[in-house]
Amino acid sequence: MHRFDLFKKISHPNNSKIILLVIDGLGGLPIEDKTELEHARTPNLDSLARVSICGIVDPISPGITPGSGPAHLALFGYDPLKYEIGRGILAAAGINFPLERNDIAARINFSTIDKEGRIQDRRAGRIPTELNEKLCHQLNSICLQSVEIFVRPVKEHRAVVIFRGENLSSEITDTDPQQTGVYPNPPRALSKEAERTSQIVSKFISEARSILSSHHQANMILLRGFSKPPEIPHFSELYHLNPAAIAAYPMYKGVARLVGMHPIEIEGNSIEDEVKILEDNFQNYDFFFLHIKQADSAGEDGDWKRKVSVIEEVDRLIPRIRRLNPEVLIVTGDHSTPSLLKSHSWHPVPLLLHAPTCRQDEVEQFSEKACIRGGLGRMPAINIMSLALAHAQKLVKFGA
Repeated sequence: MHRFDLFKKISHPNNSKIILLVIDGLGGLPIEDKTELEHARTPNLDSLARVSICGIVDPISPGITPGSGPAHLALFGYDPLKYEIGRGILAAAGINFPLERNDIAARINFSTIDKEGRIQDRRAGRIPTELNEKLCHQLNSICLQSVEIFVRPVKEHRAVVIFRGENLSSEITDTDPQQTGVYPNPPRALSKEAERTSQIVSKFISEARSILSSHHQANMILLRGFSKPPEIPHFSELYHLNPAAIAAYPMYKGVARLVGMHPIEIEGNSIEDEVKILEDNFQNYDFFFLHIKQADSAGEDGDWKRKVSVIEEVDRLIPRIRRLNPEVLIVTGDHSTPSLLKSHSWHPVPLLLHAPTCRQDEVEQFSEKACIRGGLGRMPAINIMSLALAHAQKLVKFGA
């Protein structure tokens, strides 16, 4: 029996509510002898850990550094090795672009190159979204034979391009080398069927570079995650839940939308804005995915003090979340983003699960060092959903 067939069989609805609080990029590495989470003053998370059961999770598998898409799929209980969703499709779904079955999408990073064409800044200084929108409008003027091209802004330096036409392939390599001081990679076809698509992408990049040449800060584009829309089972059908997603950043709305969650619109971008949305909608759903992006951005920028500050801001809002009295409250991250590395990493992520039905362990602090000694031990992230459902008493007995 497939694990999804098992969930369909033994899960059942009740009035219990589950909150999955995901602090993006939560895990870290020691700087001045402590990780960012260990540097942060987190009295509320520590207090919560003392009445919870804790552990650490591997987003994919030990030693594997995950992208945001597969890491979140694992948190939602989907095998990320089976249900692979490309970054381009996540970006398109995040802005609710009306994708068609054979569309090819790729994420755009506006970036900065020098006179020789070497990458100086992969994120173009995180340009404001308003400038992003203007640049996308200019790139929408690109016309290539036999294919429609749609360029849409996402947020800050990120955008998405959708190629629509006959016989297109997503088997194209990224042009983003994910390092500075080097030239962008050419888009290479990974199969004979993708050769025509790689030529189309090359022409698009060439014309985009020409259009952007006068913009010193955002004078180039880097493309990642060429992909087609996936076929994936819906969250509500698997777990008999009415799920909502609260995420300020479009890509995370995208992955939530693709698995069938309802993204709730947020006015504002602050963490407090997201918690207010949770409070206002708490009676309307029984599962909440609450996503906090800012810790990951700080980690990628190598700004460990800002990452500490984000974690402390989340901590100050924990009492408001606890006052909602969900039957299950889970706090974890999708992956580690150590400021020391300025990137995602393979390191496991702290996890706490609070519920009246949990067996409390002896963990007294929410940190990497403390959670590694927790009662949940070390486990794959894909198991979090079954634990959440069990502690919410939403799973009946399996077998006679």
